[in-house]
Amino acid sequence: MSFVNMIGSSMFMLTAALFFIRSIGLSVAQVGLGMGIGALVGLLSGVPVGRLADHRGPREVYLVTLVVQAAAMASLVLVHTFWLFVVVVSLTELAGSASSAARAPLTRGVSGERPARFRSYLRAMVNVASSIGALLAALVVQLDTHTAYRWLVLGNAVSFLLSAAVASRLPSLPPVPPPATGRRSALKDRPYLLFSVLGAVMALQGDVLVFALPLWIVEHTHAPRWFAGASALVSTVLVVGLQVRVGRGIETNAAAVRAWRRSGWAFLAGMTLIGLTGALPGPLAVLLIALGAGIHTIGEILQAAGAFELRYSLAPAHAQGQYAGVSRITGGLADVAAPSVLGFLCLTWGAPGWVAMGGVFVAVGLVLPAVVRWAERTR
Repeated sequence: MSFVNMIGSSMFMLTAALFFIRSIGLSVAQVGLGMGIGALVGLLSGVPVGRLADHRGPREVYLVTLVVQAAAMASLVLVHTFWLFVVVVSLTELAGSASSAARAPLTRGVSGERPARFRSYLRAMVNVASSIGALLAALVVQLDTHTAYRWLVLGNAVSFLLSAAVASRLPSLPPVPPPATGRRSALKDRPYLLFSVLGAVMALQGDVLVFALPLWIVEHTHAPRWFAGASALVSTVLVVGLQVRVGRGIETNAAAVRAWRRSGWAFLAGMTLIGLTGALPGPLAVLLIALGAGIHTIGEILQAAGAFELRYSLAPAHAQGQYAGVSRITGGLADVAAPSVLGFLCLTWGAPGWVAMGGVFVAVGLVLPAVVRWAERTR
């Protein structure tokens, strides 16, 4: 289900801006503003839909969100004005956030006694699907026609329907009964809220290799331009090959905390190496960028495995969807902030900014143990 979904989503994500600019005729500024508004609006649906999935059963709610996503995505081909673009993009983001919140308890319910290990398999598979989607997106960009972009958007809409067809074969999971006492709203769970904020800050690392690094390679180094894409391929191969192996050893809160702490140091080391390449000759820059991207990816694998474990273990079993909605809010705000933060630190400030951003990740890893201990005391 996730494999099919990610092929379509990665195709669209990699070409969305080009579709809006070259096919619909919007300006770069309009696209940026509209997508920012849509991203913020989309955050509103996570918690209520997650709560609904907890109470009504996640599979059924998730199926509805997939159908809504398909309809919203298909309607993009009808957009011809800026404000209609804002409305439709907001609908797609609302449906996407709702889908993410509903999927969390579904994943938890079918993953057995070791959900973090299951999520590691899932992440490796999703990275394979993302690579396939990237190849298809590259073909559409090469064609660069109005018809090709429209068919790509419709193809993504079809992928949601195909995912729904696969999801319908999953078991219907009964809601987990809440405890008689001690129930709380995810929005009032201060330890979990703080954990989610730290997770959102750490999630900025996900944009380092896909946003900051390509621009750094092209605009600030003597490395060949084609290496901007090759560096992302290195990361994908490492995730596919190592995510499951690393995830097997991270099945307790203590192990997850250690993984996050180590990931912070890996991010610092990898980003420092990348930041040093600005004035180096091309071959040496390629070598250090490849090494830095590889070390950064090791940190990403550790951070993802730790996040899987902590998100499931710190959220009550009866409220996985609601808590996933909270994580989606903080993560969505990080997605909105990432281009500006990384653009200023890594691209404008240069080498010191790369090191400073790595230092932020180290700080998050060092603070996390106290936050998790606080959360464990209040579960």
